[in-house]
Amino acid sequence: MTRYDSSASAILSVLRRHLRKDGWTILRLSREIGVGEATVKRWLAGKGLTIDRLEAMARLCGLVLGDLAREAEDAPGELAHELTLAQEKALSSNIFLSFLFMTILNGVQPAETATDFAVPARTMEAALARLERLALIDRLRSGKVRPLIDRTMVFRKQPLRALFEQHMKHVFFELDYSAPETIYTSEVVKLSPTGQAQLADLMEHFRAQVQALADRDAQGPVAAREWVGMLSVMRKLDLSPMHQAQGEFAE
Repeated sequence: MTRYDSSASAILSVLRRHLRKDGWTILRLSREIGVGEATVKRWLAGKGLTIDRLEAMARLCGLVLGDLAREAEDAPGELAHELTLAQEKALSSNIFLSFLFMTILNGVQPAETATDFAVPARTMEAALARLERLALIDRLRSGKVRPLIDRTMVFRKQPLRALFEQHMKHVFFELDYSAPETIYTSEVVKLSPTGQAQLADLMEHFRAQVQALADRDAQGPVAAREWVGMLSVMRKLDLSPMHQAQGEFAE
């Protein structure tokens, strides 16, 4: 394979990834472009795909050809699954900065966040520049932003855990759990250390399913969407209240 062939293949791979992410199925593409499904399949396989056709499909994702080329050339290898201590400290210094990064990590573009929260353009630009300097995001020429950290990352260091403790904990623990609009599940089980590790894996798997749900929902019919918080927690229980309550039944 020549260097040209390798570059073209990488650009096409980037295009296919964006099309999948934005919900462009073969059928939907064929209807939008006005060609048969077999033709679309050939194009996406690199057969008969001209520059004009490539650019047309890129525009469906809000991209230009230069974005595809840059992303193909600069695409990082395996994304980090954990932030550095310096990155966590920087994010924890400002609740808006950390929230903005989390929205980008979950596929929400800054323009949508700016609209939802009435963020001034200068404020958003300064925040994005800060995230870029921290090597957390990459800005494309189309104006779109991509994260440089895997969305399955976990907070293993103190700064962002402390930020959650300060700003988010009360959101979940001051809920009226008797209210019908509060949706939650709760379970008490007895588990070995191995079982506890397996439960932690299940929680991570559930988080990935929630992220996939959000991606699919964003590609559905246009409808009002609201920000929703979801928290999964596991910890060993303090059973002292159970022992104290036994006194009510003592003879």
